[in-house]
Amino acid sequence: MIERGNRTFYGLAAAVWTKDISKAIKLSNALRAGTVWVNCFDVFDASAPFGGFRCPASAANWGSMRLQLYTEVKTVTVKT
Repeated sequence: MIERGNRTFYGLAAAVWTKDISKAIKLSNALRAGTVWVNCFDVFDASAPFGGFRCPASAANWGSMRLQLYTEVKTVTVKT
């Protein structure tokens, strides 16, 4: 499952649906996506960093995150 999710060209966002929080954390860490939602989708917080992995046209290259070329920022949102 992780390999399939990481094969995408963009790597902007992913969602994990599970009742097992340990599994959710493991998958969130392994997925190469800038935003990972756990048991929710399309939830944003204006104060959370936004970025992506891989694709040069991704949103990670459009803002202040561009200055940190060697950093891959990830935001994980968990519905409790």
